[in-house]
Amino acid sequence: MSSGPHESLFTAAGLATMLARVDALRPDSPRRWGKMDLPQMLAHCQQPLRVALGELPLKRSLVGVLFGRLAKRKLLAPKPWPQGMPTAPEFRIADVRQFAREHAALRTLVERFGRGGPAALTQAPHPFFGPLTADEWQALQWRHLDHHLRQFGA
Repeated sequence: MSSGPHESLFTAAGLATMLARVDALRPDSPRRWGKMDLPQMLAHCQQPLRVALGELPLKRSLVGVLFGRLAKRKLLAPKPWPQGMPTAPEFRIADVRQFAREHAALRTLVERFGRGGPAALTQAPHPFFGPLTADEWQALQWRHLDHHLRQFGA
C-alpha cells in the first residue's frame, strides 16, 4: 500500500501536515475515546517511532509471528483504525507524564523520522508485523499518529 504524498512523513508537505496536527494539541484537548490521557498518548506515540528508528529494539512475539501479516494488511487498509485496538505491552503508558515534555519529544521524533526517510529506518523486522518495506514503516507510523491525533481532536 502506498500513501499519497499528502499522507507521507517522508515528504515535506506530509511532514509539515503531521507536525501542524501535533502542534494543534493543547494541554486541555479533550479525549474522544480511550483510557490514556493526552500526555500518556504523546508518550505512547513515541514508542513505535523509536522502534522504526532502531532505538527501541523488541523481540518478535509469538502472536506477531502467527498473526502479524494478517494484522498488517488490515492496518494498512485505507480506512481509519477502529477505537479500542489492542496495544503492545511495551507501548502501554500508565504513569503520569507531563504534556510539554512529551509533546516536545514526540515532535522531535516525528521530525527525525520524516527527515531521515528510508535511510534512517531499522533493518530489523517489526516485532509484531515482521519485515516491513520503507513505505510500510512510513504508512504504519502515519496511520498510528493519525489515529491518536483524531482521538484528541487534532
